[in-house]
Formats: sequence, structure tokens, C-alpha cells
Amino acid sequence: MDTLKKIFPLSFKYVGDVKNLVIGVIIYVVAGIIAGAVIGIAGLLTGIPVLGAILALVLRVLGSLVDLYVTAGIVIEFLVHFKVIK
Repeated sequence: MDTLKKIFPLSFKYVGDVKNLVIGVIIYVVAGIIAGAVIGIAGLLTGIPVLGAILALVLRVLGSLVDLYVTAGIVIEFLVHFKVIK
């Protein structure tokens, strides 16, 4: 449980009532959108022949990890809110 609290601190911070749950979900969604925009802007550099292919692969993996983190954070936040995880 302590590991989850270290990896997803936001999921355990905004608990208690529905208002805090909505705020936490909005923060996760906005963070995902910002990270996606930054990754998209960095993706503009993929026009370079050899380096661009490697960079594109790294950015795809990074984007997938960000999406996974945001989704897992929201799910954990709901589980904490409904007291499935304490």
C-alpha cells in the first residue's frame, strides 16, 4: 500500500467527498492532456532521418506510459474513494 501511495500520491490526497474526487480526476486529465501536448510537440522533431525514427519510438512508449499512469491514477482514486483500498 505504501508503494501505491508513493507512486500515485494524488489518488490518496483527494479523498473524502465527491467534490475532491472530481478535482482529483480533473487534475489527472489535465496532466494527461499537457503531457500529450508536450510529447506531440516533441514529435515534430521526428523529421530527422535516423534520429527521428528512434525519437518517434521513444515518444510513443513515453506517451503510452503517461496514458497508463493517468488511467491507473484515476482508477485508484475511485477505489480509494469507495473504500476498496484504504
